[in-house]
Amino acid sequence: MASLPDGDPAPPDGLLPASARDNGEADFGIYVHIPFCRVRCGYCDFNTYTATDMPGVAQAEYGSIAENEIAFAQHVLDASGVPARPVSTLFFGGGTPTLLPPGHLASLIRRISETWGIAPGAEITVEANPDTVDEDSLRELRDAGVTRVSFGVQSFVPRVLSQLDRTHNPEAVPQVVDAARRVGLSVSIDLIYGSPGETEDEWAHTLHEAIALQPDHISAYSLIVEPGTALARRVERGELAGIDEDTQATFYEMADETFSAAGYEWYEVSNWSRGVEHRSRHNLSYWTNTDWWGVGPGAHSHVGGVRWWNVKHPKAYADRLEQGLSPALAREILSGEEKYTEMVMLRLRIRDGLPISSLGPGHQEAVAWAIAGEFVDAHAALGGTLVLTRKGRLVADGVARQLLGS
Repeated sequence: MASLPDGDPAPPDGLLPASARDNGEADFGIYVHIPFCRVRCGYCDFNTYTATDMPGVAQAEYGSIAENEIAFAQHVLDASGVPARPVSTLFFGGGTPTLLPPGHLASLIRRISETWGIAPGAEITVEANPDTVDEDSLRELRDAGVTRVSFGVQSFVPRVLSQLDRTHNPEAVPQVVDAARRVGLSVSIDLIYGSPGETEDEWAHTLHEAIALQPDHISAYSLIVEPGTALARRVERGELAGIDEDTQATFYEMADETFSAAGYEWYEVSNWSRGVEHRSRHNLSYWTNTDWWGVGPGAHSHVGGVRWWNVKHPKAYADRLEQGLSPALAREILSGEEKYTEMVMLRLRIRDGLPISSLGPGHQEAVAWAIAGEFVDAHAALGGTLVLTRKGRLVADGVARQLLGS
């Protein structure tokens, strides 16, 4: 399981410095982490637990514990003088949020609405495994205010799913996608490519099946073998082949070609949508560095240039809130240089691009290098914005480092 970053100790009262008020015009989002899974996937290093290893916190209690943090967040923001804003995006991630009954998620939505209000037209997303929902539960979620469901499909090849420890039957995915549509939800599907031994034919099959569903949004992520995971141990023992970066690059190109031909536009390196209206506004808030509060063990937050992250252990998280203390483990107050670095790294990843005027002095040579190397679109650059080409998206972080002179 991934360790949390280093930072300064978070104050027990959670109060934010005066500088946190400076971003008061930005959108405000909420992320709610639901740390439950039926099976812990071998590649996953998220802060998640199965029913048998959930330490000290029952699923039935989790909603009320999360509501305690919502109340705490309201107090902290008010006491810190941060302007109150209605919630523009709300995202339930995990884990598997749909392991909680729809009524529990509805209660959390209600509590958030009562606390800050939910902006007209807000995007409310719930992640779901295909085998944890049906038309009735999806209808309950819609009635609670959910507008969007994101299915963790990963692959349509049983062998690949088994290798990833995914439990759903790929043949059932069209049924839940159709059910989500019937009740009026926007549909996104997540895919993972480059699993050990995955062939081009297998990935092409997954792409074909994904397009056949005609979802509103598709995410496709390269598999990363995270240290400490079961997958990493299998690779270390030689049971599975390691990750081949050249193969993953080929698979990315296949995905982009397939999605583009089917009418999807990339709007972030790993995300495609049917038009601007189906972009994930919540995820865009991360890439454009607006404000959000992360609820749950291990959740991260950002308000006005202050970042913090909660303790990972669910029991420690619950106990702190019960005592009226901040669940945050540590935080950092971003310097001007750190804000600038993040702005370049994140804005370059999105289709809207990085304004050349936002770059500091002395970076013109790097801009010329990016154009000459066909890492950015020359026409867009002449118009004043750096927009990555497909070639550039394959090495986005490297292009950003070159622009930053590092």
